[in-house]
Amino acid sequence: MKKFRKVLDGLTTSSPVNVGSAPVCSSTAGTPTAAVTPREIEVQETLVSENFQICKTVRHGFPYQPTALAFDPVQKILAIGSRSGGVRILGRPGVDCFCQHESGAAVLQLQFLINEGALVTACADDTLHLWNLRQKRPAILHSLKFNRERITFCHLPFQSKWLYVGTERGNTHIVNIESFVLSGYVIMWNKAIELSTKTHPGPVVHLSDSPKDEGRLLIGFESGTVVQWDLRVKKADFRIYYDEAIHSVSWHHEGKQFMCSHSDGSLTTWNLRNTSKPFQVTFPHGKAQRDGKKPESCKPILKVEYKTTRNSSEPFVIFSGGLSYDKASRRPTLTIMHGKSITVLEMDHPIVDFLVLCETPYPNEVQEPYAVAVLLEKDFILVDLTQSSFPIFENPYPMDIHESPVTCTAYFADCPPDIIPVLYSIGAKHKKQGYSHKEWPVSGGTWTLGAQTYPEIIITGHADGSIKFWDATAITLQMLYKLKTSKVFEKPKAGEGRGAEMVEEDPYAVQMVSWCPQSRLFCVVGISAHVILYRLSKHDATTEIVSLEVRLQCDVEDVLSPCEAESTPGLSDQSSHSPQQAPASPGSVTPEGLRDSIPCLKVKNRPVRMPPGYQAELVVQLLWVDGEPPQQITSVDINSAYGLLALGNCNGLAVVDYLQKSILLCMSTLELYGSSDPYQRLTRSPRKNRQFTQDNFCMRGLSNFYSDSKKRIRTSYQSLTELSDNQVPLELERSRSPTSDHVNGHCTSPTSQPCVAGKPRVPGPEGPRLSRRGPGRPPFRKAQSAACMEISLPVSHTEGYASKRAMLQQLHGVSMYSHDEHHATMYSWSEKESRENSFSRSRSSSVSSIDRETKEAVTTLRFMESCARKADTAPAPSLWVGTSLGVVLVIGLSIPADEEERLDEPVAVAPSGTVLMLKGSVLTFGSLDCGGSLIPSPYEVWRDPHAPEDPDRPRKRKLVNFSPSSSQEVAGDGHLAVVCSERQAKVFLMPAQTCLFVHNITESSFVLRSDVVSVCNSVCLACFCANGHVMTLSLPSLRPLLDVNYLPLTDMRIARTFCFTNGGQALYLSTPTEIQRITYSQEMCDNLQEFLGELFTPVETPEAQNRGFLKGFFGGNAQTFDREELFGEAAAGKASRSLAQHIPGPGGMEGMKAAAGGVVGDLARARIALDERGQRLGELEERTALMMSSAEAFSKHAHELMLKCKDKKWYQF
Repeated sequence: MKKFRKVLDGLTTSSPVNVGSAPVCSSTAGTPTAAVTPREIEVQETLVSENFQICKTVRHGFPYQPTALAFDPVQKILAIGSRSGGVRILGRPGVDCFCQHESGAAVLQLQFLINEGALVTACADDTLHLWNLRQKRPAILHSLKFNRERITFCHLPFQSKWLYVGTERGNTHIVNIESFVLSGYVIMWNKAIELSTKTHPGPVVHLSDSPKDEGRLLIGFESGTVVQWDLRVKKADFRIYYDEAIHSVSWHHEGKQFMCSHSDGSLTTWNLRNTSKPFQVTFPHGKAQRDGKKPESCKPILKVEYKTTRNSSEPFVIFSGGLSYDKASRRPTLTIMHGKSITVLEMDHPIVDFLVLCETPYPNEVQEPYAVAVLLEKDFILVDLTQSSFPIFENPYPMDIHESPVTCTAYFADCPPDIIPVLYSIGAKHKKQGYSHKEWPVSGGTWTLGAQTYPEIIITGHADGSIKFWDATAITLQMLYKLKTSKVFEKPKAGEGRGAEMVEEDPYAVQMVSWCPQSRLFCVVGISAHVILYRLSKHDATTEIVSLEVRLQCDVEDVLSPCEAESTPGLSDQSSHSPQQAPASPGSVTPEGLRDSIPCLKVKNRPVRMPPGYQAELVVQLLWVDGEPPQQITSVDINSAYGLLALGNCNGLAVVDYLQKSILLCMSTLELYGSSDPYQRLTRSPRKNRQFTQDNFCMRGLSNFYSDSKKRIRTSYQSLTELSDNQVPLELERSRSPTSDHVNGHCTSPTSQPCVAGKPRVPGPEGPRLSRRGPGRPPFRKAQSAACMEISLPVSHTEGYASKRAMLQQLHGVSMYSHDEHHATMYSWSEKESRENSFSRSRSSSVSSIDRETKEAVTTLRFMESCARKADTAPAPSLWVGTSLGVVLVIGLSIPADEEERLDEPVAVAPSGTVLMLKGSVLTFGSLDCGGSLIPSPYEVWRDPHAPEDPDRPRKRKLVNFSPSSSQEVAGDGHLAVVCSERQAKVFLMPAQTCLFVHNITESSFVLRSDVVSVCNSVCLACFCANGHVMTLSLPSLRPLLDVNYLPLTDMRIARTFCFTNGGQALYLSTPTEIQRITYSQEMCDNLQEFLGELFTPVETPEAQNRGFLKGFFGGNAQTFDREELFGEAAAGKASRSLAQHIPGPGGMEGMKAAAGGVVGDLARARIALDERGQRLGELEERTALMMSSAEAFSKHAHELMLKCKDKKWYQF
């Protein structure tokens, strides 16, 4: 129990909280403060640092930039490798594991040790890794680093412990899987080819052992040479030389012939009886020539699979590519040839790899294919081969998160239990049809629902305006419901130019969302400065969408041409105009040709039929003002109990009554202060010459100017790897995001970019007007996709502040201009010394000097029960407003209590004059009672707006209010207000407005995201900083509990999508296609093993088919040989130490955190070794029992046969 004695008379604590001579708080001018007496506040804080530990839990989505694919046909699990060194292992729904190579090198190839619970990965840094999959979190057992040769292809025969490794030099090495040691047996390229060959055969592109004889290895070289090498006698059986380059080789299961795919789009079939020429040459998509000549060349066939079936004598030939060049516009294809039928499946994205899933793991048996797994660049599909129409299986994994680029995320834990079934039942009605009726074939592993689970929902907003609700319960992810916000608006007509001029691309992109799970109200903020309010209904309805237009304006400038500016240099700016001034006629165009009072999008003005689900009720749009497009909305909040919606941007604040469909408040940020403005703002000096040259800059969207001395780090939708501290060369980027711009061949940010490079804008009729926009007024915008962000990081330490400020402005969507960040200002200020003397505060990366800011943006809003003024004795509805200058304003609300009066009487909204100060832009508000418990915002219990009315039971609003006084004996104690900015966190006692606690979170960086969350039946403040630190602070004392350098911020995607939630969980978009969930709770880290699925399950390996006496007698049966005799150290010797280096892995011992030495480590290793030995002994015991039963059966049959034949004569047989 901690006791904090605070004097409630406006004095601060003994700690120096009045930093930089800024006033801690300011009460309403002229309002007498109530007489208060000192009182002891007792707060019991239960959270300690031992309650916190940060770790990754699970990763959802499609693997970003995939490179390789593998499948275990016995365990039925799938592995996908990526260019950033990640490996995703998938089984049945719930079995989803992510592994990461520490080197970050791209994964070239994957090889399962079939039914052994292990995986071999070959990476671009010429390293082989052996992963242990017999634990929930796989670990590397061994690594082998090749020093002198580059790995190009790997092959591991079924039930073999020797891995064949082909290299770029054309050599083939052999690795022992158990010890991960290189064998001395090497097949050199100059031994494999004929001595008379004058050219190098090229890298090894294929390795496979003959299905007929495991002692013969087929080696395919890129140049077109194929060699069958006899491993026993160490010489080539035959050599094939073909004119075209080889991409892949596939055997017939009998081992008598094989098929090659070539770079000219041809398929060649070779018979081992005659290898001088191909048995058959086909161009599946080539046009046959009339004169009998060779068909014209086609695109390369990158891979071919040659599979046989029992029911048909015709095999399956499946390949990718091979289309003719005259069909360049065609999409990537997968071709399935079965007999005379040829089926071409067009894909939406390029094919990376594909595998044919077969019933048997033995290569010398009839393969019986049943599905094709196709890995695309941005998707993964499975094709059903058992049906003639080749339908695809319904994918149970959340692979379509990136269907449209993700622009925002929201995470809600411990939701009402009934919300998930409702959303699922609504979303199930809109699912696609035409899938295969068979179950998903990747069904390996086991997963069970954990004991401690609670409903969790993740919401993602996308660039096309769609919203997706995901069920995230128990570390799984399943889509529940999809909402399209674009259906609210009219489609722009061709040639109208309205959409293209106002928003270049993605006009419906989602910028942020606000959702109340209890009342099920949903609010969406779009990039075109619009807010859509949705209500959930289980019934369809045909209603008209109400549209409100808000003219939110901070400053009106005269539009002058350059010549006018020269002739009137002394023309001064008009003072700040009220946003409520009378606008021009709706949709008007001023005589000068400027747009005025026009929204960016047009809402449908007719009755719209809405299906069950979220139905639009109200749209609030900001208007163009004097030719200037509206600033993007930076903050929004909704409260169902009050029936109010608040939104703000860098111009000001608007409060809307969505029950009465009216605008209650529309004021600039400066007007919200009233007489309580802590800043001495001076009027601007007269404008100087405003003629524009090439040195002027245009501004875009959400950011400010960037200085030329900063280097650019670009992340695009298809950049090579995720940005890290050691930068990847930009030339490795293959393509750009659909939401990004291309200026002079460079990918510019979808948010802002100074027009430095290239030609300046040509001053035309609209040129001067567009060029003369004030700071923060974008001439055009595009969707800020979280999948494609650009930031500017400082080259030197001295430039860090400006860069961080730019990052923060992109994060919050605030366009502000600072004189410190660029000297090409369009405004002329008076003597700055007098401004600095009037008010001083600490300079930071987030807040430049007050006198140099041209905009004060509303960065956060929160409706809550609070005491707005010092004289208030009881909490009342209020709106807390946080700005980019670190100011907190409290607005009082007077809401009629009666339901009928609420719909008729107006709501009174008035600034209270209360002003609280922090360092840095305000990010988060929270409310606690004096016992330290969280006070949730009041809400209205959900009711279906379109449900049939019961005349006996009229529908009434049911409100749930959490008053601070309800849990306290003395109502006069007030409550605690938690305010967090990008630099500071403070706890104020209301209504006295006394700062009880203050904590400077960071000095060298700034906070990107903060939330007041509940953890372990208590409450804390969680923060994520730009330097990658994740921090938690106790409440209300603000003691540091956790500070971990977890995630260096390398691009704005992480900053835009990082969010905390209750239960000690958080998430962010780790790549443009994947969501990474983490936990900072020690309790969840300890229980994480219960939630994870098992990758390996004990399964008996299917027995090989008995092929019969005649086939074996005539050589049809496969020949086996002892590889140990050939490749072992006794026969082949040791390999050169300089060729490869063995690197022992962490041992795969899950849960071993001790170092190599120490008693704890030895005991843990001994225990795991005993477990593994016991498992082997158990398997040996089972095999022994099977052998004994088999021997007994054989003895019984032999005895019966002896008794039957005992008395027979020789001639009776």
